[in-house]
Amino acid sequence: MGDSRRPGGTWLEFRAEGLYQHARDSQGRLIPWSRIMILGRCTLGAKYPKGSYGAKALLDVLPGPWRGHGHGYLHMTLRHPYEDRAAPFDLHSRRYRPTELALLQELLAQINEAGETHRLGDADRLSRTIERLGEQRPWAAWKIRDAVKEARGA
Repeated sequence: MGDSRRPGGTWLEFRAEGLYQHARDSQGRLIPWSRIMILGRCTLGAKYPKGSYGAKALLDVLPGPWRGHGHGYLHMTLRHPYEDRAAPFDLHSRRYRPTELALLQELLAQINEAGETHRLGDADRLSRTIERLGEQRPWAAWKIRDAVKEARGA
């Protein structure tokens, strides 16, 4: 999740053993799936915006130097010790569509609700799910829910 090709960038990798956070200035950090209690929302542009987009994320629609310089955050609640964490990642240079963000939010919500957070570490399954969702452009909330449910094979 994020721009893994950017030199010195920050991005998240879903591995079989857990969520691996590639850091800009230091060694990466692995969060085992067993520690993740709640995989929350994903925000763009600000750590704690009022909606899914912070003010900085809106600059992403402008041409020129602003595009692709923002950050996103994957919010989660961890156990042992209990803590809330917002894992940062660099945005790709292409703009994220609102539908893509809504599909991601719904995917995270359904996986979390089903208690299947660890399945994000199954690369083949996740690739198939993302591939199916990539073809979708639903706008209604119920269509987004149904599209994700169908893509997950649930």
